[in-house]
Amino acid sequence: MFFCCNICADIFEEMVRRVKENTGWGKIDYIELIGNYSKGRNCTARRGDEEFKYYFRTYSDGKFISFEKK
Repeated sequence: MFFCCNICADIFEEMVRRVKENTGWGKIDYIELIGNYSKGRNCTARRGDEEFKYYFRTYSDGKFISFEKK
């Protein structure tokens, strides 16, 4: 995958880790992210027929402000 910077790559890795932690999944097939930095992102992760909806927002340094199951 290509990321514009290390901060964005770190955010993605942490987001994937948190999804796996919340779902117990070993892998994720697809992630849809809707939103932006200022308002946060509403997301849906999918594995087969299963889905996990969540919201997250980060500080400019990549640390998470919130990660909430929807």
